[in-house]
Amino acid sequence: MAAIRQLIGGTCYIAFFLYKGAPLPKGKEWIPIIILSFLNFMISNGLSTLALQYKISAGLGAIIGAIFPLWIVVIGLFMSKDKMPAKALIGLLLGFGGVCVIFYDHLTDFLNPQFQLGILFSVIATWTWAIATLYTKKQASFFNPYFSLGFQMVISGIVLYSFSTATGKAVPLTSIAWQAWASIAYLVVFGSLIAFICYLYALQNLPTEQVSIYAYVNPMVAVLCGWIIFNEKVTIYITIGGLVTLLGVYLVNKAFKAVPAPEQPEAEGV
Repeated sequence: MAAIRQLIGGTCYIAFFLYKGAPLPKGKEWIPIIILSFLNFMISNGLSTLALQYKISAGLGAIIGAIFPLWIVVIGLFMSKDKMPAKALIGLLLGFGGVCVIFYDHLTDFLNPQFQLGILFSVIATWTWAIATLYTKKQASFFNPYFSLGFQMVISGIVLYSFSTATGKAVPLTSIAWQAWASIAYLVVFGSLIAFICYLYALQNLPTEQVSIYAYVNPMVAVLCGWIIFNEKVTIYITIGGLVTLLGVYLVNKAFKAVPAPEQPEAEGV
């Protein structure tokens, strides 16, 4: 399913930019495309999908996904010379803590032996996604990240489908129910096309740490949708955790708004 989604989404990106007359990547331009295809989709998306085979709970997955911003901080300590504002670091920690409070009843799942391999896959997925995010930020000025995304998805889609076929997991296209096709279509449009465009745009215009806090907002949106659509109960833990998470997001945004923009060199003759 993940491979089909990526193949369709990637083909849409490539078709659009070819229609617009964008030149195909050449020579060394393929290097970041292949690296990001491996990190973003083969490993990150592939392992997070495979983790579902080991029945990790949605709450556990949300907690692991919330580690992503912290990976950005840890990796950034070795890759960036810029010092993170203390208020932003506090905000990131509060955001992660808030997510843990929201899904507190799933914290004991970390001790369940049945989930261990799924947890490992999910943690690796968040780690590689963080590395890919920082790499994209660094390389985006050297290539069209939006056009590149299409090739990343198509390449990884082919690899993942080949993997699922080789392991006997692939489902014949004729056997896929229309409900599954509808889910794939939704993920292609909103999860692959719209969401990735927004994510890349934010990554090009905001500090990486500030962009990463989407990982704290996602669980809150899921809880809110569950309450509105499925009448799921909003407990005191969800309320407190949500408020703590919002405080963390607020502190991160406030911290980076307070950081002055770098001075631009004056043009000659001015």
